[in-house]
Amino acid sequence: MLAGPYATMLLADLGAQVTKLEPPGGDISRQVGDSYFASLNRGKRSICLDLTTPQGQDQLGELVTDAHALLVNLKPSAIHRLGLTYAALRRWNPKIVCVAITGFGLSAGDDPAFDYVIQAATGIAALTGDPAGPPTLPGYSSADNSTGLAAALGLLAQIVSGLGGQVEVSLRDVMLSQLNYHASAFLNDGVTPQRRPFGAHTYYVPAQIFPTAEGYLALFITHDGFWRSFAGEAKVAGFATMAERAARRDEVLAAVTRALAADSARGWEARLRPLGVPAAAVRTLPEALAATPEVLVDAGEHRLVGSPIRIAGHTPRYGPPPRLGEHNI
Repeated sequence: MLAGPYATMLLADLGAQVTKLEPPGGDISRQVGDSYFASLNRGKRSICLDLTTPQGQDQLGELVTDAHALLVNLKPSAIHRLGLTYAALRRWNPKIVCVAITGFGLSAGDDPAFDYVIQAATGIAALTGDPAGPPTLPGYSSADNSTGLAAALGLLAQIVSGLGGQVEVSLRDVMLSQLNYHASAFLNDGVTPQRRPFGAHTYYVPAQIFPTAEGYLALFITHDGFWRSFAGEAKVAGFATMAERAARRDEVLAAVTRALAADSARGWEARLRPLGVPAAAVRTLPEALAATPEVLVDAGEHRLVGSPIRIAGHTPRYGPPPRLGEHNI
């Protein structure tokens, strides 16, 4: 519903002609709502195809003949059963790149692998939230979106090779990969990552969300130069080095919290940004969108966030999401 469509929408934004193959009943995400569907499928074509029939398989072969790549986001058993692998399709086009997005791998079973399930299974949920409360999840589909990005990257890399072949990207592997420094600390140093209040960073201090006189502020001090600039503006004395701040974490956080109580989150943002200190007031999505109108685009009747990839000389064409079977011949 999300990982594959997001991957191919990014490619469509970059100028690829993307044809969405939908079963007779349509992509299930059409049932969620028009806005949801549009957010993942703008600028694509739609062909309605019944791959369970000989006619549908013949039509698939015709499409593969002239295509650079096929990206599929289904259970492994369905991918194999419907012949959506390089091994099955190379007879039509030996240079086709076949990308399979699955939960746990193309040779794994069909265990359910929705975004939140993967976040729970890979340690993301256990690292998120207040230590005094239950594990929690980000407010968006981080596993699906991250996997979509990885799949688009793998697809393009294999096309550039000119060899064709099978590419696999699983939600589980992508999220474990994104736990990079946490996993390395455990595997090499035996350090188990801990959930910290206010999303505090494992290594950098202070680097977390802080309460202020009004609202919350994200402050991310990653080196001593940032600390000197912040401390001078906030009138916090001591803790000159990162090593000292890490060793005296609780004292640092208490001092910073006291200092930030003197102004609002927006006020601190306005004061710290000119000094080059990484800081931002916590905003709602409507507030964030209002502050960045330049990222919004029109795709037919829908107002959406545009492509995050900007290439000199290329202006994306944001077409509307396709109607089911709109491009059938």
